[in-house]
Amino acid sequence: MHAAHPNAQVVLQGFRAFAEGDLATVKELFHDDATWHSSGRNRFSGDYQGLDAIMRLFTELSAAARIDNQPHAVLADEYHVIVLINGRYSRPGASVESQSVFVFHLRDAKVAEVWVMFADPYAVDDFWGRVVDLTAEDQADSYATDPTLRP
Repeated sequence: MHAAHPNAQVVLQGFRAFAEGDLATVKELFHDDATWHSSGRNRFSGDYQGLDAIMRLFTELSAAARIDNQPHAVLADEYHVIVLINGRYSRPGASVESQSVFVFHLRDAKVAEVWVMFADPYAVDDFWGRVVDLTAEDQADSYATDPTLRP
């Protein structure tokens, strides 16, 4: 894959380092005040504020499963990098494949904020373990569209 833009190179370096288990290199690519947003309703979903929280997330993800994120398209400009991913996540007795989109906001050639969205969020939630923490109003809406959430 050709990624000529310098911001794309930074992000792809991060994907390679994560795949190799080199979290020290990954850490160097983020600002101390970075934010990570992960979609879904599983134990890893949510907002992670600050480099320490993001690195704890990466450590926990790495310990929980084998993560194989293969970038297949990269779009980049002065402030953003969008990476389309073919992902496979596996652990003994379970695996899931899902395409995803990672949107990176960079500042001074370092990652400032990331949004992760999955094409099949239900499958990803089932793999990681769904966590339901909804208001009563949200629950009523969710029950109507997702029977697995019904009590």
